[in-house]
Amino acid sequence: MSLPLRSKIEHASVPWVTRLNRTPRWAAFIGVLTLMVAGVVVPTVGFVFTLVIAVFLGWLLFLTWPRLTTAEKLMRAAVLVLVVGVALMQAFPR
Repeated sequence: MSLPLRSKIEHASVPWVTRLNRTPRWAAFIGVLTLMVAGVVVPTVGFVFTLVIAVFLGWLLFLTWPRLTTAEKLMRAAVLVLVVGVALMQAFPR
């Protein structure tokens, strides 16, 4: 019998979450900040860096979803939508 998709993703994420927990908080912050700055500064393909942040946030949201309150779910989903919106605006400028 096969595991459900959520269980498969959670199981595959264990090594990554463990590695992320071992890194200092400031290092994760600097990494995301670097990607955000690169997303703004790099012309034409900068949206790719912003999409990487969106994928990371989406992955974290997926993993924590069952344990979040409704308000936390709404706030985190709003941040994800905002980052995806910024990436789309970068990818398709007027």
